[in-house]
Amino acid sequence: MPFAVYVLALAVFAQGTSEFMLSGLVPGIAHDLAVSIPAAGSLTSAFALGMVVGAPLVALLSLRWPRRTALLVFLVVFLLTHVVGALTTSFPLLLATRVLAALASAGFLAVGLATATGLVAPDAKGRATSVLLSGVTIACVAGVPLGAVIGDLWGWRAAFWAVAALSVPPFTAVLRAVPAAAPDPNAPSARHELRALRTPRLLVVLVLGALVNGATFCTFTYLAPVVTDVAAVSPDLVPVALLLFGVGSFAGVALGGRFADTAPTRLLGAGSVALLVGWVLFALTAGDPVVVFVFAFVQGALSFAVGSTLIAQAFYSASAAPMLAGGFATAALNVGAAAGPALGGLAIDAGVGFRAPMLVSAALVATALVVGGAALLVARTRKAVRATTT
Repeated sequence: MPFAVYVLALAVFAQGTSEFMLSGLVPGIAHDLAVSIPAAGSLTSAFALGMVVGAPLVALLSLRWPRRTALLVFLVVFLLTHVVGALTTSFPLLLATRVLAALASAGFLAVGLATATGLVAPDAKGRATSVLLSGVTIACVAGVPLGAVIGDLWGWRAAFWAVAALSVPPFTAVLRAVPAAAPDPNAPSARHELRALRTPRLLVVLVLGALVNGATFCTFTYLAPVVTDVAAVSPDLVPVALLLFGVGSFAGVALGGRFADTAPTRLLGAGSVALLVGWVLFALTAGDPVVVFVFAFVQGALSFAVGSTLIAQAFYSASAAPMLAGGFATAALNVGAAAGPALGGLAIDAGVGFRAPMLVSAALVATALVVGGAALLVARTRKAVRATTT
């Protein structure tokens, strides 16, 4: 695996830390900037919206840029938004920096995925994708807790400064490790890439990615009250559950990287069925403290094994449009990351209790299985029809 792919993963780690750490900084931001907790919480929504809208849009706008140039520009913008965020006393300006940071992060991830898959052999896209996404899982394991600790000790502004500092080494490393290239006059146009995206297989992959990621973040968002209210475990052990989920997600990405190129259909089928069964069993047995910690690891592993494999399949499905494939894959995952917790919250508010997110996760994975199974059946039927008519 080229060293540049690991460099890109380091930058994704910094950006993942920024995206996820905000949940622990909301009270401090609300107090410091004299806004309500819900208003401060909108910073998270702003980042998610920026990722959804920005991923395909920014990828499209940077289509003709040399990839190293695009990566460096996105990194600089991301870094500067955190510097401004750390200095500002204006909540509207902080909100604007979160949207801009999300646009830069989305653009970097889209171009980074295209770059990583372009640096490896055509049959190694899954492994390259898993290495890049390991940056997100490491952010869950180490970056987010570290951001929370820094925020508790020195305030939320210090956490923003820390993310800005984390972005400096990747900038230097990208400058040195990612091959420089002049703009290719024969590079596919935006219209060409958009045409290449109009494949039923890619559309199915994007829908599946949104559903599976929605299921993942539906339960992950409410894991703390599951631990404290359903399993009746001390709040001091919530970080342990979150850590196990993060470690599991890292293991799942590694598993996806091993099989995503050689046996993707088998991994997606078996992994999705196991994921569905796991969410149902988790919901039924969450009152047992040991079970909660076991399933935090297992479901994290299964979720990211299936999710990372789906991202790799987006590049196999749209090999003629790598930039926009990465952009739309990023957008699909963030649609799921935003919709899943919202659906889980609605189920909780309906009076189902804190087991509700796991049941919603199970329903989303079941929907993914139906969609994927139907698409596979249609594809095989068309193949059989073509074989009989030729």
